[in-house]
Amino acid sequence: MSGFVSRWLVLTIAAGVMVAILPGMHAVGDPPILGVAAFALFMALINASIKPVVHLLALPLSIMSLGLFALVVNWMFMELASWLALTLFDVGVVIHGFWWSVIGSLVMAVVSGIVGSVIGE
Repeated sequence: MSGFVSRWLVLTIAAGVMVAILPGMHAVGDPPILGVAAFALFMALINASIKPVVHLLALPLSIMSLGLFALVVNWMFMELASWLALTLFDVGVVIHGFWWSVIGSLVMAVVSGIVGSVIGE
């Protein structure tokens, strides 16, 4: 359980950086960190549960499209996490389009990698 909590913390920091630097995303909530934390919670739940299965099932399409289909899968997961947070908690992160999601996932990957290595995850 502590591994999930630390992963959630790392994703919260990464999502906070993503929202802070990308104009195509904004946090909904008062304070905005609640929206970022709710979004990161659902991203962590999706990453731990259904993401490995979906990526495995989508592997042939990803290979045929030279990895471009993986961008679509990541976009769908970010939209799902945003929708779940906004629907269930009335806070979250609003994503304004596919390309903002792609850039956001790249930012989150880099920041979560850095933060994860710093805290020893």
